[in-house]
Amino acid sequence: MHEIVEQILGYLRGMWRYRWYALAVAWTISLGGWFFVHRLPDQFEASARVYVDTQSILRPLLRGLTVDVNPDSQIQLMTRTLLSRPNLEKVARMTDLDLKARDNAQMDVLLDRLGKHISLRSLGRENLYTIGFEDKDPGFAKKVVQSLLTIFVENALGETRQDSDTAQRFLDKQIAEYEARLLAAEERLKNFKRQNVDMMPQSGQDHYSKMQEMGSQLAAARLELKQIEQRRDTLKAQLDGDTATFGVGPKPVIAQEGPASITDSAPVDGRIKMMEERLDQLLLQYTEKHPDVIAVRQTIADLRKQREKEIAEIRAATAAAAKAASSNGGEPVQDGNPYLQQVRMMLTAEEGNAAASRVRVEEFERRLAEMQRMVNSVPEVEAQLKALNRDYDVTRQNYDQLLARRESARLSQQAGQTNEDIKFKVIDPPRVPNEPTGPNRVGLMSGVFGGAVIGGIAVAFLISQLRPTFDSRRMLTDLTGLPVLGMVSLVVSPDTIRRQRYGLAGFVGMGMLLVLTFGGLLAAQLTGHRLI
Repeated sequence: MHEIVEQILGYLRGMWRYRWYALAVAWTISLGGWFFVHRLPDQFEASARVYVDTQSILRPLLRGLTVDVNPDSQIQLMTRTLLSRPNLEKVARMTDLDLKARDNAQMDVLLDRLGKHISLRSLGRENLYTIGFEDKDPGFAKKVVQSLLTIFVENALGETRQDSDTAQRFLDKQIAEYEARLLAAEERLKNFKRQNVDMMPQSGQDHYSKMQEMGSQLAAARLELKQIEQRRDTLKAQLDGDTATFGVGPKPVIAQEGPASITDSAPVDGRIKMMEERLDQLLLQYTEKHPDVIAVRQTIADLRKQREKEIAEIRAATAAAAKAASSNGGEPVQDGNPYLQQVRMMLTAEEGNAAASRVRVEEFERRLAEMQRMVNSVPEVEAQLKALNRDYDVTRQNYDQLLARRESARLSQQAGQTNEDIKFKVIDPPRVPNEPTGPNRVGLMSGVFGGAVIGGIAVAFLISQLRPTFDSRRMLTDLTGLPVLGMVSLVVSPDTIRRQRYGLAGFVGMGMLLVLTFGGLLAAQLTGHRLI
């Protein structure tokens, strides 16, 4: 530690020997720097404050109907691109700055200088911005700020309208293309249906579903024909086997057999039995709530009601025949028997029903055979039809979406024309203060003074290192490595002491004069007086 202190003291003694060099350098730097600072031209900063209002009453009302654009992001983008080269070129043209440039190189220099002196600051979260420009000409500075303000507003409104027009043109072009594609798809679909009209699926069913349905209809028609034929055979058996008994004696056989025999001979029983068998088969495959099960149960209930009605009619006819035979004294009644007449009428009706049902069965068989013959060609036609319908549906869906978006864009454009999403309110118009805003001469002068002091000290230290001296016996011993046997003290005469004191006083005086000069210049600058 002692060695470090000694070394520092040695440096200080060396710099003290060359103190006049340090003072001369300090004076030179200070005077030159202060002169330069005072010759700097005054700078005037023009500024303007603008408020960007992004709150629109129509936006919440039209949400979901129009294109939702975030105005805050637009404002952020505009503030970041305000100092772009195209905007700077616009400012140069609006302020006639471009007339000062003779070529592109000079124009680049002017634009770079212009961009460095422009400032755009955001004042908090309320979209309040300050546009500033600093120049020695206050009128030019005001023109630049006014130009920037105009460009800032026009870019916001122009880009919104330009985006809307571009979107409209794009949507119109796409709608025209999709409309042509839609017409072409409709024409292909129409021609295909016209060429394959007998193979078109109905009600969304394919060919195999239609074949299954036709098979079910054929089975039902055959069942119905079988039921009609059974009823017809039953009626024939009654006419062939029981005709003589209708008018023989006062007590016909049918009347003597009672209700049970009438029930057994009724033609509806066969149908009821077959439908019950059909119901048993369906219950093995489906539940009680299946449509086929419900339909068969309903059919059985209707047949039972029909059987009861026929039994009642037969009983009434039998009673009338018995009464007529009793009134004739037991003579048989043949053609006048109402029951016989009714059975013949029923037989005739069943013959007609059987013929009609047979025609239906033949027609269903023919249709089913035709479907089986076309089983290889119809699925291919259906596949092509599905492909055409799929292409048409996709084109139609895209066309409808484009129409909806175009209407949304038009509504957004109309809403933007009546009430702009972004409103600009100029809080403070461009203005220039009466007093210059720069340069900061106080700070510059202080920096010059500090630099001068440091420069003088550095020069003294450098000279002391270039022309070193030994200030003590120990330094000489450490440097040479030789023992010092003795030293001679310096005897200073009174005249030398007097000269040293005068020199010290002169040095202190010159230093104090430098400090007082610096203080005077600062005071003059702070009070608004210009010495130069």
